[in-house]
Amino acid sequence: MSITLSGKVAIVTGGGRGIGQGIVRVFAAEGAKVVVASRGVEEGKAVVEAVKRARLEASFVQTDVKSAKSCRALAEETVRRYGGLDILVHNAGIYPDVALEEMSEEGWDDVLDTNLKSCFLLTQAVVPAMKERRGGRIIITSSITGTRVGQARLVHYGTSKGGVNAFALSAALALAKYRITVNAVSPGNILIPSLVKLYGQEAVDEMKTAIPAGDLGEPEDIAYAMVYLASDHAKFVTGQALIVDGGQTLPETPDSFERPVV
Repeated sequence: MSITLSGKVAIVTGGGRGIGQGIVRVFAAEGAKVVVASRGVEEGKAVVEAVKRARLEASFVQTDVKSAKSCRALAEETVRRYGGLDILVHNAGIYPDVALEEMSEEGWDDVLDTNLKSCFLLTQAVVPAMKERRGGRIIITSSITGTRVGQARLVHYGTSKGGVNAFALSAALALAKYRITVNAVSPGNILIPSLVKLYGQEAVDEMKTAIPAGDLGEPEDIAYAMVYLASDHAKFVTGQALIVDGGQTLPETPDSFERPVV
């Protein structure tokens, strides 16, 4: 039997750009009705229109994942539109590049609230609807940064993603009795416009040399991993963090793997 999300209702936060946009497209193609949750109205609606042009189902809800009220409104509106809720993919996140000694308290709080506190707020918001369905899937975009490796100028981001994995462990235990699974997916370097904008094309090309697979990942690579975790096939998988990084975190030293044959 093939893996499918047919008949499922899914929320994807941060669905208006980057990895989130890829998750929306793949989930819709696999049969889910997808609510694109984003602060940016224009980008969120543009993703929805692209999905609808493919004769698939999606809609948009403007959402601030740092606000409990906004998270509750997102869950309630999803249920109103589609009659229930099966899947939450919490993908929204920020990663401002700042030296530790220059990092402000406000900047630290913004990253931790956007990336980590939001996990708590969204989970609380969606659990009532999932309990009504007698089960559900919560999937959070984590990172290899802060969980397997560090970045000198992303201390706040790495801290938030370490917290994401810890949240998934305990939330999985708390919600298992409701048949709600909680898992994380930890991407390596994924080729999205914001990565090129932040670091430049030359630096992005250099990143490829650290990846045994020989290239950066694509948003769809993360999305397909999440399709499995969101499906009925993954009902016995919970509290896990799946690394999707092309082998980036495997080498002991930079010269301990063979370069791909071009």
